[in-house]
Amino acid sequence: MILVVDSGATKSDWIALDEAGNKLFLTRTLGLSPEVLTKEIIAERLANNFELSDNREKVTQLYFYGAGCGTDRMKNYLTKIFQNFFVNAKFSIKEDTYAAIHATANPGEQAIVCILGTGSNCSYYDGHEVFQKITSLGYILMDDCSGNYFGRQLLRDYYYHRMPEGLAHKFSEAYELDADVIKNNLYKEPNPNTYLATFARFVIENRQYEYSRKLIRKGMQLFIDNAIRQYEQADTVAIHFIGSIAFYLQEELREIMAENKLTVGRILRRPIDNLVEYHRNIASN
Repeated sequence: MILVVDSGATKSDWIALDEAGNKLFLTRTLGLSPEVLTKEIIAERLANNFELSDNREKVTQLYFYGAGCGTDRMKNYLTKIFQNFFVNAKFSIKEDTYAAIHATANPGEQAIVCILGTGSNCSYYDGHEVFQKITSLGYILMDDCSGNYFGRQLLRDYYYHRMPEGLAHKFSEAYELDADVIKNNLYKEPNPNTYLATFARFVIENRQYEYSRKLIRKGMQLFIDNAIRQYEQADTVAIHFIGSIAFYLQEELREIMAENKLTVGRILRRPIDNLVEYHRNIASN
């Protein structure tokens, strides 16, 4: 059995294939980001999934694409956890950037591939190799235009009384905004980046308001200036996007990309289905 996994900070999609490439099952766990989770939490999330627990000895190959898996230290950290669970498997662990590239770029295509989900990322693919000019410092310092970016801005504007009164009231009805609750989730609970990203739904659902439009445009322009424009190829290649922020705000994204004279390629919510096709093609060749 082969497992192909796309793991973000919020959730992980798992697809099991037989040796012929046929789908056996699809399942989901919470995110397995090694940068913010202990080995005990990751192991627990694996064990609590029935399909994975029931088939763990049958797995012979695991292709894992995950947020926070860009360094050898994080890859080794996850490998040790997986070895104790999938006892008969071999492992290929790569950053989620590779999942985004395999899901959007055609073989041999030069492209810039961006992730706009719970976090954000941007890479250049020359058709063979992946290049990143930015070393991410995580959600506190970077992640422009991500779910956690918008959550952080919404909370700041609410507490600094910069959010329009009517929208602030609507925000307070939609979420638990007690300061102690917020601080507990940010500083004592696991996955503070995922917690922040839960607020992004508000800006998506209320994007008709001028406040939301300005916030969305600001985040997108920051991402263009700080991430996409790092690459001199930005003006000449297609720019693909993966992630819920890009998918649900694609109208606004296409508009601001056009204003910056940049070419939008594919916009996908999740890479998992296209990622499976990529591995099927590899197996058949």
